[in-house]
Amino acid sequence: MKKLFEGAKEFSKNEFNKNKPLYKALSKKQNPHTLFIGCSDSRVVPNLITSSFPGELFIVRNIANIVPYYRQSSEYLSTTSAIEYAVNVLEVNNIIICGHSDCGGCKALYIEDEKLETIPHTRKWLELANPVKEKVEKIKDDLKNNTFNRFVEQENVILQIDNLLSYPYIKEKYQNKTIEIYGWYYDIEKGIIHNYNKLTKAFERIE
Repeated sequence: MKKLFEGAKEFSKNEFNKNKPLYKALSKKQNPHTLFIGCSDSRVVPNLITSSFPGELFIVRNIANIVPYYRQSSEYLSTTSAIEYAVNVLEVNNIIICGHSDCGGCKALYIEDEKLETIPHTRKWLELANPVKEKVEKIKDDLKNNTFNRFVEQENVILQIDNLLSYPYIKEKYQNKTIEIYGWYYDIEKGIIHNYNKLTKAFERIE
């Protein structure tokens, strides 16, 4: 914790002072242009990998960057409510779903339920990604060992794009071209980000 306290002091002394006008403007309102939905993984830092400033991204993070399919509910809906707020109140122009390499959530899809007994809420949450597992099961024999995890992680991104379009207000904006949806895949080891091309149905390196 000492490192974090020192970091807080460093921010106030240096980073804040360098960008005082920006923080003054942000103290009154926010106007992010993009909703970034990413994994909670500590290695995935949205502002770092996009070189963006405070106020640009409205960030939602959860295990395996999952977007629950749209439904009306009286439950407490964290990710769903954040998406609703970003799109209908902040009126963001873009939504990015960002998956990544070595995703523990995606790996957990292939762990026996008994081994997940100590994390029942995580196990329940990951049920939302079961369609990925079902799709991969059909073609897993054609995948090489070194591409299996990557394929699962990328298919998970595609599933979440589909789930976003189950939200009526997002589907309407997308069809009217008032909002864009992107699927990203971040390779941690190589520092490379790929964007999903909906026409070619392939993840292409952002260069």
